Formats: sequence, C-alpha cells, structure tokens
Amino acid sequence: MTSSANASTDAPTSAPTSASVNAPADAKARHAHESYACYPSLAGRVVLITGGATGIGASFVEHFTAQGARVAFFDIDASAGQALADELGDSRHKPLFLACDLTDIAALRAAVADVKAALGPIEVLVNNAANDRRHTLAEVTPESFDAGVAVNLRHQLFAAQAVAEDMKSAHAGSIINLGSISWMLKQADLPVYTMSKSAVQGLTRGLAKDLGRYGIRVNSLVPGWVMTEKQRRLWLTDEGREAIRRGQCIDAELLPEDLARMALFLAADDSRMITAQDIVVDGGWA
Repeated sequence: MTSSANASTDAPTSAPTSASVNAPADAKARHAHESYACYPSLAGRVVLITGGATGIGASFVEHFTAQGARVAFFDIDASAGQALADELGDSRHKPLFLACDLTDIAALRAAVADVKAALGPIEVLVNNAANDRRHTLAEVTPESFDAGVAVNLRHQLFAAQAVAEDMKSAHAGSIINLGSISWMLKQADLPVYTMSKSAVQGLTRGLAKDLGRYGIRVNSLVPGWVMTEKQRRLWLTDEGREAIRRGQCIDAELLPEDLARMALFLAADDSRMITAQDIVVDGGWA
C-alpha cells in the first residue's frame, strides 16, 4: 500500500558498523530531532531515489541526506521536488532534484546519465515511484493497463538496467525495489496495481540472481498502509482505521520514516549478505 562532486568515496568495508545516534545536525530533515541508526558506509555514497518529492519518497531523501549521502531524486512533481531539495540545502550534500516522468524510459535514461555526470557512479538505487489510484476491474482499458504497469513496475527494471553497469564495475551496489502488501491481502479495486506490485517480487529475485555475482544486492521493501499526507487526505476513513487496528499486530500508525530507516539498513554495508529478500514493514499485517 504505497502512493507515488564525482567519484565514489566508500567501498564496502570488511567490518560494517552502525550506531544509534541523533540524526546528523547538518541535514534539515523533518525527523532530525529523533534518534536512529547512523551507517558510516553511507557517508558520501551516491544514492538515486525515484518518486522522491513527497510521501515515503521524501522521507527516503531526508534520511539518506542526513546520513551524509550524495542524494539525487526524480519526481514528476517539479514544484514539490525542488522545494524539498531547497529545504535540505544546508545539508553536507544538498540533494540534486531532477524533474522526470518515469513512464518515459528515454527521459529516465537521460536523467540517470545527468546524475552520473553530476555526482559520479550510482551506488544505491531506491525504486520508489508508484501510483495507487483506485480502479475497478470494469474500468480497466488496454491503455490504463499499460499506464498502470508503466508507473508501478516498468521503470523499476529500466532504472536498474541504467545503474547496473557502474555497479558491476565497482563490484558493489544495492537496489531496493518498493513493493506493497496490497496483493498479499487480496485488496479489492486495485487490479492493475496489485498485479504490478506482486511482480516486483519476481523482478527482485531475478535481478538478485543476475547481479549477485557482481557483488550487487537486490531486495524489495514492502510497505503496509503508510500514513502519508496523500493517504490521509484521499483514502483513510474510520473504516480504514478499524481495518488497520484489526489487521496489524502492532497498534500504531505506520509512518514514512519506518520505511526509510529500513532502506538505510538495506543500502548500507551492514546488510552485505542480504539479497533476494522481501522485507515487509507493515506492523505485522500481511
């Protein structure tokens, strides 16, 4: 359940470490006052996040920036994306925002090339962009089917393709694909979305096998119902709150930062032997 300097400086370490610390003071992240793990291997690492302007994606941008990573992010919402980059402008490395329609694969490839020219080879890819617009089976047309697959699945493969050669050369890298528990729960009125998100699992496992021999890890991060501003505004009702209460084992709201902090771990050297996995962060619902 989800919405929409050059050169690498850190090679994988033989003894990765993390510590519980306050978020780095040089980042103006919304959650900088909270204490969470700091991963030294992420400092200076080039991280690309798709769909990073709002919601879960914005939390990814904030958290990786707070780790001292060199973050680039794409989004179709140019205004929100630039506003987030400006908000984090006093960070050690100001995020680089590029407006991009990820359903246009030529534009995606060009934007990836621009990131590499500006920051150097991409070492971490977070395939986050998606759109969970509700739709019934009767409403699906061939055109809307293709559009749903394009926004929720296709760009994940082509973004991975665009960064894979540099990761192969470095014999290191982490690709994180965002899935969804919606198909696990047999959620209604989302047939193209649930189909696309279930396919993320297959994409992840296939890429993990293809790329693992080059030291590249590929995992899917699978959110439950994350309480973004969009979800609260469009979909969350009293009935929805009751479904969360009944479904989750943990009686608390799932927030974007819960996903971002798991993404940090999956991107860091601390998770060096974790690949081909579906990491579910949903409060115990699926």
